[in-house]
Amino acid sequence: MSQISDKNRLYTINEKKEAERSHQKKIALINDFTGFGRCSLTVSIPIISAMKIQCCPVPTSILSNHTAYDSWFFEDFTDRMQPYIDEWKKLRLSFEGISTGFLGSEEQIQIVLRFLDDFKQEDTVVVVDPVMGDDGRPYSTYTSQMCSEMKRLAVRADILTPNLTEACILTGRDWHEGKWAIRQVVALAKELSEMGPDKIVVTGIPQGEFIANLCYERGMEPRFVRTHRVGTQRCGTGDVFASIIAADAVNGVMFRDSVRRASHFVRRCIQKSVEMDLPLTDGVCFEELLGLLCK
Repeated sequence: MSQISDKNRLYTINEKKEAERSHQKKIALINDFTGFGRCSLTVSIPIISAMKIQCCPVPTSILSNHTAYDSWFFEDFTDRMQPYIDEWKKLRLSFEGISTGFLGSEEQIQIVLRFLDDFKQEDTVVVVDPVMGDDGRPYSTYTSQMCSEMKRLAVRADILTPNLTEACILTGRDWHEGKWAIRQVVALAKELSEMGPDKIVVTGIPQGEFIANLCYERGMEPRFVRTHRVGTQRCGTGDVFASIIAADAVNGVMFRDSVRRASHFVRRCIQKSVEMDLPLTDGVCFEELLGLLCK
């Protein structure tokens, strides 16, 4: 009896060790699925996979191509999101990371908030890319109520990745064209951090021939990461950037190193896209450079 018990115990220990060895980190990706144009899930899935993390997408909508083109097919997935997520609850799935992108309605934001209630554990990293607007204006789909709901989601983030416009919307501060003083951007990031997130990166800050990202980490000195401006703005670069930040966070990479890595990778992708003479609407050809993220 003792011998059998010992064998069973040995088997249990070995089984546990094998489970630990075979465990792969997972990120739940909540965003739209756009078939052409290199943005949203079609960008995040290959990038995060290349960084050795399993991607588990939750589609918010399905588009044939993004809306910078003249026409597109669109299917709203809102009504299907909760039943989809409920199946994951039945499977008792757990995630080391949860990453959110563009959300198209108040209801979708509320579904994501419930998702955090159900799946966020003590060591789960939540990355929120508050895709709300650009050039000083919220997107046409964003109502004042949606902006309020997004603030509720931003509070729940561990890492927040707004551009200048989104940082202003979330804090209620005024946006202005042209150069931003360092103290102004730091004040924005500090106010965002006081809402809840420990780590903020304010992206796309114009500084002459450079584009800067402010890396703000609670309790540490703010730092700007600058790269030379290359070409013009392209679709999907925010998704590329946020995907690297999310994967690095789950992999335990220091935040400042991650911001630097993401900034330089986006720049190289834009540069390669210019060299290949790709249309702006086709986004960045990150596929040509994915190997850099595997190192």
